[in-house]
Amino acid sequence: MLTSFHLRSLGLALVLAGAAGCSSPKTAIYEHENFDDSGTFSRDYPVSEVAACEAARRALLSQGYIITSSDPKLVSGNKSFQQTGETHLQISFSIVCAKDGSADHHSTMFANALQDRYALKKVNNSASLGVGVLGSVSMPIGSTDDSMVKVASETVTSPKFYERYFALVDVFLPQEVKAAEHLPEKPKADLGVPEPKAAQATDKVEASKEVPVAPLAPVAPAVLQPIAPSPQVAPIAPQEVPAPAVPVETTPALPAPTEAIPPLPTPAQ
Repeated sequence: MLTSFHLRSLGLALVLAGAAGCSSPKTAIYEHENFDDSGTFSRDYPVSEVAACEAARRALLSQGYIITSSDPKLVSGNKSFQQTGETHLQISFSIVCAKDGSADHHSTMFANALQDRYALKKVNNSASLGVGVLGSVSMPIGSTDDSMVKVASETVTSPKFYERYFALVDVFLPQEVKAAEHLPEKPKADLGVPEPKAAQATDKVEASKEVPVAPLAPVAPAVLQPIAPSPQVAPIAPQEVPAPAVPVETTPALPAPTEAIPPLPTPAQ
């Protein structure tokens, strides 16, 4: 004959068995991967794979990322963010450029961003004492050190995040490619990239040309006042300058002849 204790135990066991039968197993995370071609992580560009990766590298450099790879078809970079005094965030970019076999000078860029979270943790360090017979013995004397420990790692899946990055890559494509493909020219200032000073000066000059200038009001002619004649000044009489004295040379007088000159004889007739 069953007692009340046995009846209660049997009822509890039936309830637990029913709850276990009704509960369904948890869905694994990889079951959400449907591998559809959403285009979130890839873009096609009308350039070679080397030119596409060069534009991707320049886009990361313009935003403060540190490039850690030197392969012309692979770009890796990371950027750190200090949220609080005890938490740290790091975004690591990995970009692969592959040649598109459908057309020449076309490539596909695959971008992936990984977000790692770090937290400040205390690590206990215990001291060890070596004994020849017993070996190494751990002593309770130790210390604690603070260190950053990775606590989470997740792939960034936001479509808007990758759209902003691919839009910045379009800015760094060669000018002739954008002109041939009729890609819209987006201002670099809207994407966080400073423009050259020469371009800014040209834009200011063009903007000043487009601004209409109001016509100037006619200016009344100025009335000229007659100039009063200046008082006449009496002319100054020229002063006579004495001529310099020139020494006169005197010639000595010739002596008078003492004897008379006889007359010439007349010819005979």
